[in-house]
Amino acid sequence: MKIMKVTDAVGQVLCHDITQIIVGEKKGPVFRKGHIIREEDIPVLLSVGKENVYVWTYDENMLHENEAAEVLREICQGPGMHPTEVKEGKIELVADAEGLLKIRRDALRAVNGLGQMMIAARHGDFPVKKGDKLAGTRIIPLIIEKEKMEKAKELAGGEPIFTVMPFKKKKAGVITTGSEVYHGRIRDTFTPVIERKLAEYQVEIIDHVICDDDHRMITEAILTQIEKGAEMIFCTGGMSVDPDDRTPLAIKNTGARIVSYGAPVLPGAMFLLAYYNETIPVAGLPGCVMYAGRTVFDLVLPRLLAGDMINARELAALGEGGLCLNCSLCTFPNCGFGK
Repeated sequence: MKIMKVTDAVGQVLCHDITQIIVGEKKGPVFRKGHIIREEDIPVLLSVGKENVYVWTYDENMLHENEAAEVLREICQGPGMHPTEVKEGKIELVADAEGLLKIRRDALRAVNGLGQMMIAARHGDFPVKKGDKLAGTRIIPLIIEKEKMEKAKELAGGEPIFTVMPFKKKKAGVITTGSEVYHGRIRDTFTPVIERKLAEYQVEIIDHVICDDDHRMITEAILTQIEKGAEMIFCTGGMSVDPDDRTPLAIKNTGARIVSYGAPVLPGAMFLLAYYNETIPVAGLPGCVMYAGRTVFDLVLPRLLAGDMINARELAALGEGGLCLNCSLCTFPNCGFGK
């Protein structure tokens, strides 16, 4: 940077904040670092006692913070979002519509690990709404080497770090299991919970069947619902290790690929996830989904509705953050559950 008379500095870039103090009215920056000085700014600068300012000296090997912010935006921005205007070297990304936020976490860590630049984001694999702020980017100094920004692009790879996957309107089948419900000994209180949670995402339930604790009956019900056009199946109950609980065996016997039986989440340890023909998720929901406010079902449902395939490694990673604290006032998803 170099020092320059204010009267000669039109078109130059400030290297520091300029503070204005008006007694009883304000004290704060009247111009921020990175501001490009205009003709009309000269009287203001002189009024705050600035006859000279430090300005950026152009170097073809360096980028100004606003230019560098555009590089970070290019690295980050994927489908389903738009950027804000660059302001003081910062650009934010905002969701265009409701969907599931996906983050390439390895790329995010790699770019942040370079130093002198930052990308801050909300948690991935959670739903977002139109207008939600997704991420913010900026470099730390006023200027940065072009070479370093090229390195950031290299580490990020050819794909954007952030993507919003839109939710798809799905057709679901629900299978209630248990001899106590099948024979009318108790009322089915599980299905209304599933109906309520699916309604939040406008999922159409095309079929609901109540089965006895008979794995053959449950298997047949699953396959029948798939034939009717169900794009996802939810089996409620029968998920424990009791001898009468046959739902896991029934799901396996459909030929579906079992991703995991069990998840490191409380409530929700006995959760089962499988994929029929690698396209239709078949989930076995443990009893806790019926009575607990938030469970493993709330963590996986948005991903299933976005068509985001879940693998065993991702389910295993839920162990950190997988303990719901059952707060007296639930603020999910604005809490640590599932993060």
